[in-house]
Amino acid sequence: MQAIVKTDFHFPKQKSLYVGKVRDVYNIDDKYLAMVVSDRISAFDVVLPKGIPYKGQVLNQIAAKFLDATADILPNWKVATPDPMVTVGLKCEGFRVEMIVRGYLAGSAWREYKAGARTLCGVQLPEGMVENQKFPTPILTPTTKADEGHDENISREEIIRTGLVDKTDYEQLERYALALFQRGTEIAAKQGLILVDTKYEFGKRDGKIYLIDEIHTPDSSRYFYADGYEERLAKGEHQRQLSKEFVREWLMANGFQGKEGQKVPEMTDEIVNSITDRYIELYEHITGEKFQKADACADVCARIEKNVTDCLNRIDN
Repeated sequence: MQAIVKTDFHFPKQKSLYVGKVRDVYNIDDKYLAMVVSDRISAFDVVLPKGIPYKGQVLNQIAAKFLDATADILPNWKVATPDPMVTVGLKCEGFRVEMIVRGYLAGSAWREYKAGARTLCGVQLPEGMVENQKFPTPILTPTTKADEGHDENISREEIIRTGLVDKTDYEQLERYALALFQRGTEIAAKQGLILVDTKYEFGKRDGKIYLIDEIHTPDSSRYFYADGYEERLAKGEHQRQLSKEFVREWLMANGFQGKEGQKVPEMTDEIVNSITDRYIELYEHITGEKFQKADACADVCARIEKNVTDCLNRIDN
């Protein structure tokens, strides 16, 4: 299958198109969004020059599965998945923060801790922790939702004080985020995995809070394999991860970290195919299901346009 790295659809009642690093989001009459999860791949805030076949399908289908599996906790934006690479859902007014939940001291939190920080987004961290150690209870480390550039860490107190989110809504977002993380942890455990950390985005529509965007995908979450976790922790060894960290590691090993003057290493067909294989492996481990490659027809974009147009005509009538 050819990787889908650019779309230019014209859906019924389409008003605008937002192109993100990975997703192309079509505004349908200010009522719905058609989110096309492309095969683009980004790392270090840079979109890499080649797409990864089936990556969009993997991410879209994992997100759809977890949206369905958490719909009893709060309503979410999803209305339908008319195509393996597309979710159609309700258009909500997004909150200007992302809710990051961390169950373990890993990633950027560990880097700050190692450098001496003992407070993260206003949360006091215990002394004497080691990399990848479990927190006594999951912590919330929100970030701002930047239109451009990097998201910035922010404390709950600052969010409420500045009116970024009002106190009542923010406290509800905290409760929802922790409940979603607990559910994700339980589902991961059944697959022999540990949900290490993840991000959630929320929006509002008609006065009601909705879960929006993706959830519990390898692009938005970090997973460890449960088997061997304690032994590796005790020895100070790296944990076996299930995330797109392997892409970052390949880039770093080839001298690229997104810094000025650095060049993205050549993405050979062999590298691209190996990344596809890893994403399919991620899908099967996270969901416990065999990945079914979507019909690799000659014109995938024509397939998407037809499937989404049929869906929009159906839900709007």
